[in-house]
Amino acid sequence: MSKFIYPVDTDQFQRIREEGKVYVDKTGYIYDLVNVKKYQYVFLARPRRFGKSLLCNTLKAYFQGQKNLFEGLKIMQLEKDWTKHPVFHFIMSGLKNVTVPQARVKLESLISDYESRYGRNVLDETPGQRFRGLIHRAYEQTGEKVVVIIDEYDSAIMRLLYSTAQMEDMRNMLREFYQVLKDEGAYLKFVFITGVTKFSQLSIFSELNNLKQISMLDDYSGICGITQDELDTVLRPCIEEYAENLSITTEEAYDSLKKNYDGYHFSAKSKDIYAPFSLLNALNDKDIRHYWFESGTMTSLIDHLKHYPISNVLEYDGVMVGEDEFNIPCEGAPTPMPLLYQSGYLTIDSYNRILKTYTLHFPNLEVRSGMISGLMPLILKRSVADGNNLIREMASSVLEGNLSGALMALRSYIGKIPYDIITKEEWADKERRESFYKLLFYMAFSMLNSVVDTEVKSILGRADVVIKTVSDIFVLELKVDGNVESALDQIDGKGYAIPYHSDGRNVTKCGVSITSQARNITHWRITDCSGNTVDELAF
Repeated sequence: MSKFIYPVDTDQFQRIREEGKVYVDKTGYIYDLVNVKKYQYVFLARPRRFGKSLLCNTLKAYFQGQKNLFEGLKIMQLEKDWTKHPVFHFIMSGLKNVTVPQARVKLESLISDYESRYGRNVLDETPGQRFRGLIHRAYEQTGEKVVVIIDEYDSAIMRLLYSTAQMEDMRNMLREFYQVLKDEGAYLKFVFITGVTKFSQLSIFSELNNLKQISMLDDYSGICGITQDELDTVLRPCIEEYAENLSITTEEAYDSLKKNYDGYHFSAKSKDIYAPFSLLNALNDKDIRHYWFESGTMTSLIDHLKHYPISNVLEYDGVMVGEDEFNIPCEGAPTPMPLLYQSGYLTIDSYNRILKTYTLHFPNLEVRSGMISGLMPLILKRSVADGNNLIREMASSVLEGNLSGALMALRSYIGKIPYDIITKEEWADKERRESFYKLLFYMAFSMLNSVVDTEVKSILGRADVVIKTVSDIFVLELKVDGNVESALDQIDGKGYAIPYHSDGRNVTKCGVSITSQARNITHWRITDCSGNTVDELAF
C-alpha cells in the first residue's frame, strides 16, 4: 500500500490539506502576486487539467483567512495579518454547452448563492446589476474589500468559436457582468481570472485595461503544474516508491515520467513543467498511461481543427513564431497555432532573443501520441482499431529484431488507405505527394513510440527515424519516388547512425522507398554499420 495519498479525485485545497493528500506548495506565488507585486487584476492562461482550479481554491482559502490549512507551507513564513475578505468564486464551466439564455440562468444562480448571505436588491434585475449590488453589500457588511475569482472564464464561448452570431450574443450577455470588475475597483481587493485561451471579442480583455497577464512571465512559469525542481525534492519520496512498485530504478522512473509528462514551457526562461493531472495519476496508479487524453481533451480539439486543413496540423510541431503571434485571439487566427499552444498541445521549446522568435514543439510523448492517434483516423480514413493493430504488429516485430516485419505491417496498412484521400490534382503535385507520405511515416513511427523508444524528426524537415530496443538500434530514412541507395547514402552522409556506434547495441541502417505509382512502400534495404546488406525486399 502506498504511503502517499494523491489528489487525483479533487481540486479542493481544503480537502487536500485536511485529508493529508500530496500537495506541492504554490503559496509563495500567491503571496508574491498579492503582497509583493500588489497586483489588483490578474489573468492566467494554462491548459485544462493543469491545476488552475486548485490554485483558485487555494486563493479562496487564503483570502478567507483559513490559516489552519496553510500550516507548514511557505506563506506561513510570510503572511502576518490573515485578514478575512468576502470572496466571490465563480466557476464558469457550468456555462458551457448551453444556449445563451440557459447560460444567463446559470450565471444568475452563481450570483444568488452569494446573495443568500449578503442579500439582494429586488430592483436589480440583470446579472451585472446583481453582481454590482453584491460587491457593495459585501463591502458594507464586512468592512473589507472584496476578492473575485473567476475560473475557466472561457468555458462559455469555446464551443462558439466559429458561430459568430451566438458568440456575439454570449459576449453581450457577459459584457455587463465583466464591466462591473472595472467599474467597482474601489471595492475590490484582488481579482483573479483563469482560462485556457484568449478571446479578443470578450470585453474582459478590452475593458479591463489594467488586467495583468502573467501567463508568459518567467517569474510565474511554475505557478501551475509541477516543476522539475519540485519533482526532484518534494516529490522524490513519491518517485522512489513508484520505482520500487514497478521494480525499476529511481533513475528509470524519472526518465519514464519525464519522457511522457514533462516538457511544458510557458515563457522564454520557463521552468521545466510536468502536466500535474497525468503525473499524479501515474504515481497513484503505478503506471504510465495517457491520462490527459483519456480525460476528453481530444474531442473538443478535433471539433476546432475541422475548420483547418487537418493534414497540416502536425506541421506545427517545430514551427517558429514571433512574439506577437502568441497574442492572436483564437477566434480570429488564420491557423490553429494559437489554439494548439494555448490549449497545451504545443509548448515553447526555445526562444531566440535576437530574432524574438519562439520555436514550438509537442511537449512530450503523451501529447504527441495522443494527438496523432486522434488525427490518424481523420487523415488516413482508417479506424482507430486499425491504427492500434498496426502499432502492435510493428512493435512486436521490432522487439524481436525483425525490422522487415514491421515494414511489412506498415505496407499492408498503407495498402488499405482509400485512394480518394488525395485528389488527382494534389497527387499530380510532387511536393504534395512527398508531404503526404512523410506525414504517414511520421504518424506511424510516432505512434510506435508508445511501445518502444522511437525518435521521429519533425515532418517539416527530414523524415529520419531512430528506433531503440534493448538489443537493437534501427536508423531509417524514407525516400518518396527515390531509391534506397540515396536513402542509405543520406544516413551515412549526414552521420545519422554515428551517435549510436559506441552504444553497445546492434546498430542497423535502413533505406525505405515509396513510389507514387504504387502508392506504397516498394523497396527497403537493411544494412549493418559497414554497409553489408542484412535484409532486402522489393515489390
